[in-house]
Amino acid sequence: GCTVKYSGYLGNWNKLFCSNGNSKYPRLMKLGKDITLWGLEIGLLSMTKGEAALFVLTPEYAYGQRGCPPSIPPNTTVLFKVEVLDFIDSEECDAFFELTYEQQDRLPLEKVLKVAATEREFGNYFFYKQRFKIAKDRYKRALSILGRSSSSKAEQSQINASKLLLFLNLSLTYLKLERADRALKYGELALEMDQGNAKALFRCGQACLYMREYSKSQDYLARAQCIQPFNRDINNELKKL
Repeated sequence: GCTVKYSGYLGNWNKLFCSNGNSKYPRLMKLGKDITLWGLEIGLLSMTKGEAALFVLTPEYAYGQRGCPPSIPPNTTVLFKVEVLDFIDSEECDAFFELTYEQQDRLPLEKVLKVAATEREFGNYFFYKQRFKIAKDRYKRALSILGRSSSSKAEQSQINASKLLLFLNLSLTYLKLERADRALKYGELALEMDQGNAKALFRCGQACLYMREYSKSQDYLARAQCIQPFNRDINNELKKL
């Protein structure tokens, strides 16, 4: 999936026929699904995040012999100005979630962790676009595949590290969704894995403050402050309390 700023032109860059330049938050699009212009697909696959480019697409790489009436006449060369704002490779994730649970279970842990990390990346992308419900769903999807238990201690600690990040992400996302009870639940799950995690203590403190459970909030925030005495966010939350 990629987020792209684009403008399509006819003639000598003087006749604009399509653009998403006015959109503050361009949506995440999939190559081959949302972006189907062959030349544009090839061009985007050659680009990196943050790169801008100009493409001149001859008819066979654009709208073909028929064109796309009324805006694009037959046999027309089109010009595109594009900028790749973000890019997340979702191919492995898509393939993974098409497998049955049994097939997923048989895959090496390395692959499962990679899929979970990519799903978390998608969650982060939507979180920063303030689309918290979608972010929450992506984090939960990542969590859903990390339920396997491992006989190896090293493998289990890798699974736990991945789950810990997702618990923290979900705790913050639920705070944004004003569901403090859920935020507290995921903060506590994070603490079960790492009792000295200042971020988890802070999230639990925030959730309790939101629910007006002041003494519990004080307890969590004071413990977080002990670990990170100069953390401005923790200290501000204690002032608020």
